[in-house]
Amino acid sequence: MQQLDRYLLREFAQATFAALVVLMMVSLGGLFASVLGQIASGRVPAGMMLSHLGLQTIRYLPLILPLGLMLGLLLAVGRMYRDAEMPILASIGVGPRRLLKPLLLLVLPMVAVIALVSLWLGPWAKATSAALIAEGNRSLLIAGLEPGRFTELPGGGGVVYVGSMSNDGTHMSRIFVYKQAGDRLDVTTARSGAMSIDGSQRYLRLEDGFRVEGPRETGRDFRLMRYGSNDLLLPDNGRSQADGKDPQAMSTPALLRDPRREATAQLHYRIAPPLLALAFALLAVPLARSSPRQARYGRILIGFLAYLIGMNLTMLGTDWLGSGKLPLAAGLWWLVLPLLALAAWMYFDDGRVRRAGPWR
Repeated sequence: MQQLDRYLLREFAQATFAALVVLMMVSLGGLFASVLGQIASGRVPAGMMLSHLGLQTIRYLPLILPLGLMLGLLLAVGRMYRDAEMPILASIGVGPRRLLKPLLLLVLPMVAVIALVSLWLGPWAKATSAALIAEGNRSLLIAGLEPGRFTELPGGGGVVYVGSMSNDGTHMSRIFVYKQAGDRLDVTTARSGAMSIDGSQRYLRLEDGFRVEGPRETGRDFRLMRYGSNDLLLPDNGRSQADGKDPQAMSTPALLRDPRREATAQLHYRIAPPLLALAFALLAVPLARSSPRQARYGRILIGFLAYLIGMNLTMLGTDWLGSGKLPLAAGLWWLVLPLLALAAWMYFDDGRVRRAGPWR
């Protein structure tokens, strides 16, 4: 049966790989649009687009890989039923239970990868992204200001023009700043300036310039001021700070030592994906059962809906744990363990020959 195991493993792996490629392409499109939106709103420096996109992709792998594994197995087993391969195998004594060995040869490494990403790589990507953003916002070059160009301030609060800039992006000269708030406008010019950080706030420290404030439309209520030094507060870009207190950015050992409810909820959220992937993989075989002439896409839709329900309950359960609506002892075991039991029962019950009842 080794040749049969190799054949089944190859079919499962090829279908799973194809499903993962399609899902990754779709997911990258959505993540790319999200990253562009964050850059446009000023929450992410423009120079970090590719690195931030890669780190975000790593974070979402625990959500993508279980779905790709389930869809790949549904496609592979469904094709075998459609092409009458499964009935032929059943006629020689190879039932669904015999698929367990080649199935686990694919599923167990995938579950290990999902656990690795969920427990270690995902938090590392979150913490690294937050640290890069915090560091990038300290540099005018990475923050998006370029000499000779008008740059919109984060949140659409105005426009900045810099005539020249030092190589390290910390000092600049010939500065023009236009801001508007309600029906008032504010135009500031400076001979030189530099970036300064005060806690979580960013300032443009301007030297030797003029400031004009007045109405946007009509009116003569203008004020002109000449200054020697002026600190201009940049609008808050809503970026997350890499302060080590965000449970999503904390390492798994740190979560184990953290007594907060949010940390415990995040720990259960990281444990759930590999167990859910195992449950979805076992569910794929009985869900794919169909007659040769029956359409297989209806079963794929059922599997996709089961995945959506499971993942949504996982996120809701995490929120309930963090807010105190669920006891910490319950964790997400109320979802994961029944789903694993249901998947195991459906798998081992699939294809079992029923005892004939008495004739009436």
